[in-house]
Amino acid sequence: MMSFQFANPWLLVLVLLIPALLAAYHLFSRRRTQPATMQHAAAGLIGDLPRSWRIVWRPLMTVLRIIGIVLIVIALARPQIVQGKETITGEGVDIALALDISGSMASLDFEPQNRLEASKQVIDEFIMERPYDKIGMVIFASEAFSQSPLTLDHNMVSRSLEQIELATELGIDDGTAIGLGIANAANMLTNSDAESKVVILLTDGVNNAGQVDPLTAAEAAKALGIKIYTIGAGRPGEVPVPVPGLFGGTTIAYQESQLDEATLQQVADITGGQFYRAEDTAGLKAIYDEINQLEKSQVEVQVFNQYQELAGPLILLALILLLVELFVRNTAFRTVP
Repeated sequence: MMSFQFANPWLLVLVLLIPALLAAYHLFSRRRTQPATMQHAAAGLIGDLPRSWRIVWRPLMTVLRIIGIVLIVIALARPQIVQGKETITGEGVDIALALDISGSMASLDFEPQNRLEASKQVIDEFIMERPYDKIGMVIFASEAFSQSPLTLDHNMVSRSLEQIELATELGIDDGTAIGLGIANAANMLTNSDAESKVVILLTDGVNNAGQVDPLTAAEAAKALGIKIYTIGAGRPGEVPVPVPGLFGGTTIAYQESQLDEATLQQVADITGGQFYRAEDTAGLKAIYDEINQLEKSQVEVQVFNQYQELAGPLILLALILLLVELFVRNTAFRTVP
C-alpha cells in the first residue's frame, strides 16, 4: 500500500506569496535605480533593428528564480512517499453465498430492479465489507453450480457475481433446488479449517427440483459445523413478473409469490442460523448488514508505515537553479550601470 502526502501541507500557502514578493522586489529595485546620465539618440531610430538575444532571454532569469523558490517551499512542506505494511493476526469467517437464479427471480417487486439484480447489488456491497474473509459463490436453479471458489480475491468474486444471469437467460432448466444449493455451498466449506463457517442462502421460492431435501442438506451442514442463514426474497401476494408477449417482446403479468418460509426457518434452526424475509431492496440490505454484524471476523490489523522523504532532491534542484540564475545574471546578462 503506497500513498503520497505532505508532512507540513500548510506551508504550501507560501507559494501564493511568491508573486507578491517578486513584485515588491522589482518595484523596490526600480526605485533604487539612478536615472541614466548618458545622452543617446532618439530610440525611434533603432526600432527596426533585431532584438538582442540577451533581451529575449532575460525573462528566463526571473523564471529560474521563481521555480527555485517554489521548489524550496515545496521541500519545506516535506513531501513524502508513505509505504504501509499490514500485519494481520487471527482469522476471518469462511462464507459460501448461495443465490437462487430461477425464473421467478425476474419478479419486479424490488423496483426499479428485479429480485436477482437487486440481490447481486446488495451481495456485492456485503462482499466488499468482508476484506479478511474467504468467500465463495454458488448459484442454483434446477441444478446447483459453483460460480466462484472460496477465496480472498474478492474482486474475482465480484466479477463472477456480475456475470450471473437468470436460468432462462443462461439456457438451463428452470426450477428451485434449494437442497442442492445448500449441499453445494456446504461442500465448498468441507475442507475449511476456519472456526466459523457460514452459508448465506437467498431464494424466493419452494424446493421443487433436485434430489436433495433441504432439511437433509441442513443436517449434513450441521455435522460439518456450518451455520446457515436463510433469506426469503419477495413481497407476499401478487407481484409483477415479465412474461413473453403474444406478438414478441415482453409484457407484465401478476403472479402469486410463493415462498416456503417454514422450510427456510427449519434449515436455519437446525444449523444455529437465522431466517429473514426481505420484501424490498432496502430490507434486503438491512438483512445483510445484520449478518455482517453477527459474523465478525476475529482479526487484528497492525499497520506499519515507512516514510521516504523527497525534500532533499527538491532542495538540491532548487539550489542548482538559483546558482545558475545568479551566475548567468552576473555574466552573460550582467547589467552595466
